[in-house]
Amino acid sequence: MKSRLFAALPLLAAVAIPALPAIAAPAAEATPRPKLVVMISVDQFSADIFAEYRGRYTQGFKRLADGAVFPSGYQSHGATETCPGHSTLLTGSRPARTGIIANNWFDLSLPRPDKRVYCAEDPAEPGSSSEDYVPATQYLKVPTLGDRMKRANPADRVVSVAGKDRAAIMMGGHATDQIWFWGGKGFVTLKDHAATPVPAAIAPANSAANALIARDEKQALPTVCAAKSVAVPVGNRTVGTLDVRKAGSERGFRASPSFDAAIGGLAIALIDEMKLGRGQGTDLLTIGLSATDYVGHGFGTEGAEMCAQQIALDATIGRILTALDKTGVPYAVALSADHGGHDLPERNQQHGFDDAHRIPNGESASAIGEALAKEFGLKGATLFADGPAGDIYLARDIPAAIRPQVLASARARFLADPDVEAMFTADELRRVRPSGLPIEEWPLAERFAASFDPERSGDLVVALKARVTPIAKPTGTVATHGSPWNYDRRVPILFWWPGMRGFEQPNGIETVDIMPTLAALIHVPAPREEIDGRCLDLDATAATTCGSVMR
Repeated sequence: MKSRLFAALPLLAAVAIPALPAIAAPAAEATPRPKLVVMISVDQFSADIFAEYRGRYTQGFKRLADGAVFPSGYQSHGATETCPGHSTLLTGSRPARTGIIANNWFDLSLPRPDKRVYCAEDPAEPGSSSEDYVPATQYLKVPTLGDRMKRANPADRVVSVAGKDRAAIMMGGHATDQIWFWGGKGFVTLKDHAATPVPAAIAPANSAANALIARDEKQALPTVCAAKSVAVPVGNRTVGTLDVRKAGSERGFRASPSFDAAIGGLAIALIDEMKLGRGQGTDLLTIGLSATDYVGHGFGTEGAEMCAQQIALDATIGRILTALDKTGVPYAVALSADHGGHDLPERNQQHGFDDAHRIPNGESASAIGEALAKEFGLKGATLFADGPAGDIYLARDIPAAIRPQVLASARARFLADPDVEAMFTADELRRVRPSGLPIEEWPLAERFAASFDPERSGDLVVALKARVTPIAKPTGTVATHGSPWNYDRRVPILFWWPGMRGFEQPNGIETVDIMPTLAALIHVPAPREEIDGRCLDLDATAATTCGSVMR
């Protein structure tokens, strides 16, 4: 996606929903309060991938697995995309509260011709569009952990580094001291940070990344990945075996372990240059490692490409932990993901999932919109959508007298599609109340209600059946995520710090539990009425603070 690499910095918004009681865990010896908190997000790191490779990790993940391990964490909402998922990790709130309902949605009131908006843009920038945008924090309605830290103590510093702008923005929040994300030709920052002194680490990081892009790169297949190297025909190419990344391919760079190495390398350089954890306050560093997502989209989740990516990712995280050790300051790490993912249907079929398939070409909101226009004698666009599933918007100029009939006809047409599992209207989602069921058993309506914002969501929300891939013609992208099914919702949640007495808790928790748990570790208030998450008692120290920070 092409972007203008700047943005404005808005005021914080208020929030409200009660949290659940804290979870008790085995007691441990009291540890020093962290001077540095590190949140690592691995884009498209499903619980399935963590389970599959857990026995093969030897470095970073091996250390983290000795801490508090929640193998069944959940992105509770139905819109399992990058922006909504990242908005939950350090806000303690679901997308219904953060306002980040999808990567893209439609605002039909916008004066610009492009009514589609990107989750991390400022649409008021002259000449901007959802494809050529100015990155911004304004759509995030709630404060992040970093925002709360700086509100409690302005001396605290917040630094955010990621492969994607939306990951850096949604984890860093509104008041970052430094924020850097990949912009296609190097790491860039927000518009309002243009006057902030640029760290010395940026120029060499950009030079090193561009030098990698400029030359061919051949990955060596790790020995543990040999059995994964099986060619799978997909469209007019094959995937499943490691291939040479051609010189000059920036897209290929993003879908390689070198991308995460560059992101992690910049984070390590900033730890050293800014002396994070050694200032007057407590510092927060968020790191968004994005390559797993690009590998998953470009090659699927079960081939040699993903295996090589996981082994390299393990090493990158190991280097980050080693750098943290060298600081000599008390630190704590949390790691999770914005969403899970699903393999390409061609390989799923080979593995015995006969119902796995791609959505046919003719199934689209535009085709149904054309049918509705003909049925009701309407002119112009009738439906607006960002794909065959998710939020569907009715045109604003549909006469009020026939709008209910148009809505009912649209619903009937979508439900007649054999690939559609369910559809909900905005009114239905407004009326959803908590079921009280475990997070993994939430009904579909409750999952979509968790990412429903009456100001931004569509008139209809469409859910495809499980193992239906909404990509008719695979070219550069062969697999995806975004469904309400558990393979897209389920992610690992890990907490670790030096000397921690580890444990594993197999029951389901939510990613919104991460922020209040970290807030408890550093004694930052996170009132219950402002968030959806609950504080997890990770050791004896945390057990004494959960109640105080969530009053």
